[in-house]
Amino acid sequence: MNPISREVSDYILKNFLRGEDPELLTETTPLITGGVLDSIATLKLVVFIEDRFGVQVEAHEAGVEHLDSVGQITQLIQSKKSAA
Repeated sequence: MNPISREVSDYILKNFLRGEDPELLTETTPLITGGVLDSIATLKLVVFIEDRFGVQVEAHEAGVEHLDSVGQITQLIQSKKSAA
């Protein structure tokens, strides 16, 4: 895992999957469609992403298309950092 993926995974494990085996959270584990993140948890994740990585997540990006896996989240962050 790259550093961004690791930080995102660590945040998800600490805040939404306490006590779960960290090995079960992979780059492709479904977060929203898998029931790990509900709407409130997704908003908390967006705040974390914005604060930690200094990027702005637009409203249309705060859904399944961009935040349903650690891999998708990492791609979103990387693309926003590259564009900045």
